[in-house]
Amino acid sequence: MKKAFWAALIAVLAVAGVARAQDYPSHPITIIVPFSAGGPSDAMARVLAERMRVTLGQPVVIENVTGAGGSIGVGRAVQSPPDGYTISFGHLGTHVANGAVYKLKYDLVADLEPVVLLPSNPMIVVSKNGVPATSLKELIEWLKSRPSPPTAGTAGAGSGSHIAGVYFESVSGIKLQYVPYRGTAPALNDLIAGQIDLIVDQTSNSINQVRAGTVRAYAITDDKRLPSAPEIPTAEEAGLKGFNMTLWSGMWVPKGTPKEIVTKLNAAAVEALNDPAVKKQLESQGLEMTPKDQLTPEALGTRQKAEIAKWWPIIKAANIKVD
Repeated sequence: MKKAFWAALIAVLAVAGVARAQDYPSHPITIIVPFSAGGPSDAMARVLAERMRVTLGQPVVIENVTGAGGSIGVGRAVQSPPDGYTISFGHLGTHVANGAVYKLKYDLVADLEPVVLLPSNPMIVVSKNGVPATSLKELIEWLKSRPSPPTAGTAGAGSGSHIAGVYFESVSGIKLQYVPYRGTAPALNDLIAGQIDLIVDQTSNSINQVRAGTVRAYAITDDKRLPSAPEIPTAEEAGLKGFNMTLWSGMWVPKGTPKEIVTKLNAAAVEALNDPAVKKQLESQGLEMTPKDQLTPEALGTRQKAEIAKWWPIIKAANIKVD
C-alpha cells in the first residue's frame, strides 16, 4: 500500500509539474539584480526585461537586492520557489568569485540552474580628472609615486571591479586601497566628484562619462579595441601586457525549476538578444554580444565551471576573504 501511495503521489506531482510548465508564465516574473539601480548590471537587465516581456506575455520586473558583493541578491534568488518566476541575474563576480570570497549558505553551481549566457563587458581603467596622467604608463607611475595607496572604488569584496583591481595590481606592481560601494554606479558618482582616484570598471558603466569628459579613460582589458570607443587603447597597446579580463553575465533560476520553463526563459532571452534594437542598445554601452552558438543553458554552465577553476586559486592566493 505504501509503495502504491508514493507512486501515485509522484505521478500526481509530475502531472502538476507539466501543467504548471504549460501554463507558464501566468503572472509577473522578477529578475533579481544584486547591485544598485543605475549600474551596468541593472542597465543590461532592464533592456532585456523589457524585450522578454513581449515574448513571455507577462511583466518582467527588476528587483535590486544589494550588499556583500551581490551575494545577498543571489541568495534571495536561490531561496525562491523553483517555478520560473524568480531569475537570478549576475556575472563573473556574483556567480564565480563570491564562492571563493564569502562563506555562502548556498552552492553557486548545485543550487542554481543556468538559463542563458549574456553579453560580456571588458573592463576599463578610469580615473578622476584631477589625476595628472594622460596615458596608462603615466597613470601607473603616478599610482606608484603616491605616499599612501590610491583609492579604488569597487562594488564590494569579490565584485568584478574588485577582482579586476586585484588583477591590475598583480600585473602592474601597484598597491590600491579599495573603497566598497553597493554597486559601481555610486562608485562612479564619487569618481566624478573626485572623492576616489580610480575604478577598474565595467566599460558599460563608465563609457558615457568618458565620452562626456567627466572621467578619464586609459585602457580596456580586451584583446581588441571597442568598435563603440575605438580611441581607447587596449592594455597591451598601452604597454601593460597580461591585463586581459572580460566580465561576462548570465541568468540563472533556482535548482529544480522544470526544464520546460528553463527552455521558455532561454528562448525569450535569445529572442531579446537577437532583436536589432536591443543589440544596438547593448553594443552602444560597450558590451560584446554572445556568439549565437553560446546562447544555451549548457554554455553558461560550462563557462561558470571553467571560470571557477580559473579564478578561485587567484582569489585565494590574493587572500580576498570576507566572513
